[in-house]
Amino acid sequence: MSAVPARAALPPGAASREVERHRGDAVERVRDAVAEEVPVALLYNDRPHVVMMATPQDLDDFALGFSLSEGILDAAGELESVVVTPLLEGIELRLRVPPARAEALEERRRNLTGRTSCGLCGAQALEDAVRQPAAVRGGPRIDDAILRHALAQMHERQPLNAVTGATHAAAWARVDGTLAHVREDVGRHNALDKLVGALVRAGEDVHAGFLVVTSRASYEMVQKAATAGIALIAAISAPTALAIQLAETTGVTLIGFARRDSHVVYTQPQRLAARQEASP
Repeated sequence: MSAVPARAALPPGAASREVERHRGDAVERVRDAVAEEVPVALLYNDRPHVVMMATPQDLDDFALGFSLSEGILDAAGELESVVVTPLLEGIELRLRVPPARAEALEERRRNLTGRTSCGLCGAQALEDAVRQPAAVRGGPRIDDAILRHALAQMHERQPLNAVTGATHAAAWARVDGTLAHVREDVGRHNALDKLVGALVRAGEDVHAGFLVVTSRASYEMVQKAATAGIALIAAISAPTALAIQLAETTGVTLIGFARRDSHVVYTQPQRLAARQEASP
């Protein structure tokens, strides 16, 4: 990325480090902006559940979104409180949930470290890893122009990636293509969890918009989105075969290779129509 002036204000989640930059035969020492990545531990009713490597911003959204997208909670109201505690080793998120939820979680408790590229780390059984969400009903109907309008806004809505080049983004577009919420993180799953939390906190109707992600559409991204009730996903990169299978069985419209002038619809194409030409 470009050199960072010594007193430049960085967006939350970025840090400044001195680096040695080589360009052709020239070598210079400059300040560079890099994305922060810290261990974030989630504890439910004081019991450790999982540690994720994440960008330390929007952590209240992350706590709620992770709890919902992982099926730990069924509704936002079940999250009674979140206490964010910075520690020398990382950050603790202490979540208070109803005892019945904590007991159910204990039965499938995962206490392993999840890495930024792995949304299934810590799953102890196949049924934990390959979880089938309920079918998604309804959802928006959009056309190509609306999708492209949403994509056109993505770059300017990613301030952290603009200075670091190291983060993913998950964005919520309304039915006219306007981006209403965007969350960034070094982990694509974390960015989606943060977005889910933000949507719920804002009272957004998940049937009245669609998801845009800057990563590939892996199985767990579709799983999280479907669990949250999101019916249409547009990914800038490719989906996997298992993601396509899950999207089909859960009724999710899955779009890959989304660009300003092209895209590929893999499942449930009825929600996306080609742009209609005006009548004579």
